Amino acid sequence: MLIGIPAEITAGETRVAITPETAKKLKAQGHTIRIQSGAGVAASVPDDAYRAVGAEITDAAGAYACDIVLKVRCPLDSEMALAKPGSVVVGMLNPFDAAGLQRLAAAQLTSFSLEAAPRTSRAQSMDVLSSQANIAGYKAVMMAADQYQRFFPMLMTAAGTVKAARVVILGVGVAGLQAIATAKRLGAVIEASDVRPSVKEQVESLGGKFIDVPYETDEEREAAVGVGGYAKPMPPSWMARQKIEVAKRVAQADVVITTALIPGRAAPVLVTEEMVKAMKPGSVIVDLAASQGGNCPLTEADKTVVKHGVTLMGQTNIAALVAADASALYARNLLDFLKLIITKEGALKIDLEDDIVAACLMTQGGEVKRK
Repeated sequence: MLIGIPAEITAGETRVAITPETAKKLKAQGHTIRIQSGAGVAASVPDDAYRAVGAEITDAAGAYACDIVLKVRCPLDSEMALAKPGSVVVGMLNPFDAAGLQRLAAAQLTSFSLEAAPRTSRAQSMDVLSSQANIAGYKAVMMAADQYQRFFPMLMTAAGTVKAARVVILGVGVAGLQAIATAKRLGAVIEASDVRPSVKEQVESLGGKFIDVPYETDEEREAAVGVGGYAKPMPPSWMARQKIEVAKRVAQADVVITTALIPGRAAPVLVTEEMVKAMKPGSVIVDLAASQGGNCPLTEADKTVVKHGVTLMGQTNIAALVAADASALYARNLLDFLKLIITKEGALKIDLEDDIVAACLMTQGGEVKRK
């Protein structure tokens, strides 16, 4: 098949949907790979690296004039004008962007959004949310360490002892767990909170202390279990008790990293303005939910601001700040997904009996298939 990889033109997007490693594997399967010139430069992959594995370098029109187009972000209107009707687009297309899906359907594109893949063992190798969240959790800690004007580890020096930084992680999914592990390696003292009781053991195994908020009703226990690996909105009664416990820890924290997201909904508020006011001057908040409104109402998307003496970082695409590794992991996710829609003979086959294919299919035949 003819597989095209355009350069990403969305502002701030530095990742690329294919690497020389995955291009070489696709080439070995008999596919022709066409990559827009410069597509990998921001991810530290020059055109010559692609040429070395047999890929063809082309322009944007050439990349879109292919049977399958691999993307990081959903094509913009100017890109859809280049796409070949009936072709397949695979990427992180945002399944909750109804307008974007309508544009893909209107362009007569068959599209697959990998964010919609089910959280099952079989789909793990295609889980783009996890692969990119893992990177975001790591980078969030490094960003916080850069902004924080003190050491992370405890140091005993001739000039006296320096206390270890106190780090609070709110939301213990993939990003939160990586943040805990990274902060621990830097020598911080860590506390973490999540609505799901099942993560307590994971937090403690990484060297953190879990902020425990007991459940008092069956409704609270049911919501805490979550669905498909995601948290569900918690009842107001539990949220009120958690707020009290979290507020105590946040007031003592040097760094707070918030990661709580609910698919398709605004991010829950975990750190209120009153909590920020109670924090120590020079403290840092990294809000990984900034793209969905933020876990703190003072967060400003794609800005670093100081409010009440606290630095708030609201970058909305943190994985793109680690473009080389983010692209490498994402490209492997795509490679594994392509195995489900391309036969060993190299033909396109969209099998809607496959639960992963069916879940990821967004548009086909001019219609939005997303349920």
